Amino acid sequence: MSWITAPFAWLLKALYELTGSYGWAVILFGVVVNLILLPFMAKSKKSMMRSTRLQPRIQELQKRHEGNPQKLNAEMQKLYSEEGVNPMSGCLWSMIPFPILIALYYIIRVPLRYFMSLSESVIAEITTLAGTLGFTAAEGSQAYEQIYLAKFIHEHWADFAGKFDGLIDLNYNFLHIDLAAQPSSLFSQFPGGGWPVWGAILLPIISAGIQFAMSFITKRTNGSAPNGSTKTMMYMMPLMTLWMGYILPSALCIYWIANSAFSLIQEVTLNKYFNKILDREETELSLIHISEPTRQAEIS
Repeated sequence: MSWITAPFAWLLKALYELTGSYGWAVILFGVVVNLILLPFMAKSKKSMMRSTRLQPRIQELQKRHEGNPQKLNAEMQKLYSEEGVNPMSGCLWSMIPFPILIALYYIIRVPLRYFMSLSESVIAEITTLAGTLGFTAAEGSQAYEQIYLAKFIHEHWADFAGKFDGLIDLNYNFLHIDLAAQPSSLFSQFPGGGWPVWGAILLPIISAGIQFAMSFITKRTNGSAPNGSTKTMMYMMPLMTLWMGYILPSALCIYWIANSAFSLIQEVTLNKYFNKILDREETELSLIHISEPTRQAEIS
């Protein structure tokens, strides 16, 4: 995973060193990644909006060439080409967040290897030293052993400071919430655990709620009412986010919240911006079509 995690780990590490807060580093990570992808997403958004505006003409073609799929496909390709629309662009760019999410998960789950870029031999030495100080990974938590090790190092930083090049004092606490904790593991402390427990349990709910709002507003701004498989996905994705938010470290929920909130703002802003542009383009095109017969008549 090093080849895909390296640039994102460098960015998250730089933001952590800049802010001194793991939570703010994750939030800014989501913002920076979205800003980098913004030009590509904007191009995809414009193409999708053009495709939506072509639906009446596509439906007309479907009626005209009903029973002749070859002719229909040819006419639709011709229409897309004339209007400069790539019907696959939205699908292609929508897949980009997934490898970023996978990379971020590895960076969060294996902090010494990916976040701090330490070699396996150095990690082994650190683990040995931690063992002499009383560190033992909780039984059955091999997947998150490095998270527990990073937390132990933070709690005993005086014993590790300056002994290993590249080792970072990683503090997972954000707004009194442990971002390394899995919310599902805190249910036994609910409701008496106070804000650290309440906050961690609320994070997946907030992230799922924002994602649902983004999906709903996206469908509305695209001018299409959710139905069929689209409606199913609109509910399925937030439910998956809710489930994953409870079984994965809380830091991922912080990323989902920041990413969804930024995407929501981006969706509304781009929709207003491109609606004005497409309205102007359609008006200019209509004027050209109206003036063309007049010009031909004058020539005659």
